[in-house]
Amino acid sequence: MDPTRPGRFPACPFRATTGFDCPGCGSLRALHELTHGNLAAAADYNLLLVAFLPCAAAVWLRAVTGRARPRVLPKWGVPATIIVLVVWAVIRNLPVLGGVLGA
Repeated sequence: MDPTRPGRFPACPFRATTGFDCPGCGSLRALHELTHGNLAAAADYNLLLVAFLPCAAAVWLRAVTGRARPRVLPKWGVPATIIVLVVWAVIRNLPVLGGVLGA
């Protein structure tokens, strides 16, 4: 199903409430475009997701191939993730960029 067609999937509750894009807005449409080979369109919907996917694939490959060592999550891991998501949410909603990074 094409997520760009209206009425197929529910709206983002954060966007419906505030009018701003959340860090995940556009992720479903971006994944849809990636599965159809449209990297530019996917980056237009959610650039953070497109940038994150190669990192996630590398971590998955390490786990599948048995090269991953059991590690404890670094103390800065969760705060860094939260900071990246908050900064992304602020940047993509800046009116200075004219909605370039919006979903």
